[in-house]
Amino acid sequence: MTPRDASGSPRNPWSDLSRPPLNPMALRRGLVREGGLWRQVDVVQRTGSTNSDLVARAAGGELEEGAVLIAEEQTAARGRLDRQWTAPARSGLFFSVLLRPAEVPVPRWGWLPLLTGVAVATGLSRVAGVDTALKWPNDLLVTVGDEERKAGGILAERAGDDGIVIGVGINVTLHADELPVPRAGSLALAGAVNTDRDPLLRGVLRSLEDWYGRWRAAAGDPAASGLQETYAAGCATLGRMVRAELPGDRSLVGEAVAVDGDGRLVLATGAGVQEPVGAGDIVHLRPA
Repeated sequence: MTPRDASGSPRNPWSDLSRPPLNPMALRRGLVREGGLWRQVDVVQRTGSTNSDLVARAAGGELEEGAVLIAEEQTAARGRLDRQWTAPARSGLFFSVLLRPAEVPVPRWGWLPLLTGVAVATGLSRVAGVDTALKWPNDLLVTVGDEERKAGGILAERAGDDGIVIGVGINVTLHADELPVPRAGSLALAGAVNTDRDPLLRGVLRSLEDWYGRWRAAAGDPAASGLQETYAAGCATLGRMVRAELPGDRSLVGEAVAVDGDGRLVLATGAGVQEPVGAGDIVHLRPA
């Protein structure tokens, strides 16, 4: 279906005044500072995947921690399990960051996608005025009408021995006729008071810098940094009956009762056993 504007005319994504380009110079001025996390902020018009680009550059030793790569459009964006994800040019925030948490034990790096979810939700609440819930482990949910919908996701990938690239995709101004699936959403559809991508991106990255600093200062301890408690408070999965689709074509049904110290989702099954889930797809079976 061809997207159309309010008059019924075909919508041209390259001339849509509601989707102005990002301002790279303003983003650098607002984010790059002495002693701060963000060292390099680049914006490209089009690429396959910001995650793939940043992982390749980081593995080659080109980049230091704090590199940010933003794309106005991605043609081969990936979610978890290599699922494809597409969106019109300049309709959202599509970016990746390089982190090198040397002082944090590697087993605790699994908290970084959850940390990013907390940071994104915090930043969007402040700037867009939208409550963003977290679906374990990496989805960002908004409410459109009375329906919970996915408006974004997070993907973490190792970059060499000492780095990790975190990719974030957020639907900002996606219209109803542009949704890839009926259950998708966007900040605009959720009633955001601000859909200007420049301040949204600055707010999200400043929030990420803050949470990453707390977590790193605590050597990655999710309890001491306050991350575990904050994640649980914003996690829409907890308190629900869910089905976990596990590797090896297995599934597990139970109530999501906690996120443990390793970032795993703990399910209480009908057999009265609490089982931690570290990887897999989670399907919400009933409202919280």
